[in-house]
Amino acid sequence: MLEEQKISISVVKRLPRYYRFLEELKNNGINRISSKELSARMGLTASQIRQDFNCFGGFGQQGYGYNVEKLCDEIGEILGLSAKHKTILLGAGNLGRAVANHVFSESKGFTLIGIFDRKESLTGQLIKGIPVRHIDGLYDFCHDNSPTVAIICLPPDATRELCPELIKLGITAIWNFSSYDVSLHCPNIPVENVHIGDSLMTICYKIKEYNEKGKDGE
Repeated sequence: MLEEQKISISVVKRLPRYYRFLEELKNNGINRISSKELSARMGLTASQIRQDFNCFGGFGQQGYGYNVEKLCDEIGEILGLSAKHKTILLGAGNLGRAVANHVFSESKGFTLIGIFDRKESLTGQLIKGIPVRHIDGLYDFCHDNSPTVAIICLPPDATRELCPELIKLGITAIWNFSSYDVSLHCPNIPVENVHIGDSLMTICYKIKEYNEKGKDGE
């Protein structure tokens, strides 16, 4: 549906934030909310919120606002959160453990079924109740369990080497924490690159900008 209506990526990237805020409202027993009230909570304009929701047909009623639970469910459906994509994690180091333990404690749309690493010393260790397997067993595991999503928490060289094999093994989407830009070399599948270093440099720029504005205002 998103592709047919040519929904902009900026709108798509705001949907998880809408979902998160609405889920919190629902859990706090709030049944109804207006675009104005939602905008005050999220730091967006009411107009922006209405425009975003209108991309999908609109969900509110004039003079009523939005039914929080229904809107949360609708956005969850748009995001595909009811799916349970079989997911493997490659890299059981500190980053991989953090992703498995914290992201998958609240994950929707994905089921972590396997964790792999090259280090023999990690083989057999449990993360989220899942044993770490040696990377040599990846082919047989994929053949037997048919995962479709891979999370990569590996160094760039290892990622570059492994990506073509993942595609051959039936992986159709990659969540990439490596500094190797997977999307450039896997253009035909969904890829989300998470460059933590880029994010840190961005906040560095914002600090510089903030400090310069402060000096100008003195």
